[in-house]
Amino acid sequence: MLPQKTVNGITFKIRHTMLPVSNMERTVDFYTRLLGMDVQRVRDVPEKGERVRYLGYGSEDEGPSLELIESAESRGKAPLARWTGHIALYVSDCCRLCETLKSASVEFVSGPGPNRPGSKDIYAFIKDPDGYVIELTERHSKTAPS
Repeated sequence: MLPQKTVNGITFKIRHTMLPVSNMERTVDFYTRLLGMDVQRVRDVPEKGERVRYLGYGSEDEGPSLELIESAESRGKAPLARWTGHIALYVSDCCRLCETLKSASVEFVSGPGPNRPGSKDIYAFIKDPDGYVIELTERHSKTAPS
C-alpha cells in the first residue's frame, strides 16, 4: 500500500510529480526504455495543445507517478507555465482541507473545484511559503493503464 498519513481526519499521500517536457516521445522513451517505467495513463488535451503522460512502476493508484506535460509553452523550449514543477498530494476531503487552508491565509492559485466538467474528482492548487505550487487532489475514480 502507498505510504499515507491521516491528520485531523484527512488522509494524505504523494500522488505525482509534474515535469514539463519539450519533446514527449524522447522523454517517454528515456523513462520507459532506460529506466523501466510503464506508461500508466495518457491524457491529451487537444484544445489546449497539451499532451500528458503518466509514467511509473505499476499502477498510478498504487504508487507515485511522473506526470509529463508537453504544451505550447514547453514544446521545443524551456519557458515554464505558472503551474510547472508542482507536486500533487492525494487528500480524502479537498473542500474541507481548503476551508482550513483559507482560514490560515494560504494562497490559492485555483480551486477547489471539479478537475473536469461533471467529474466527482476535486482539485485545488495552492502555494507553499516559498511560492512552490502544490496540487491537492481528491479522487473518486481509479485510473487504469492505457
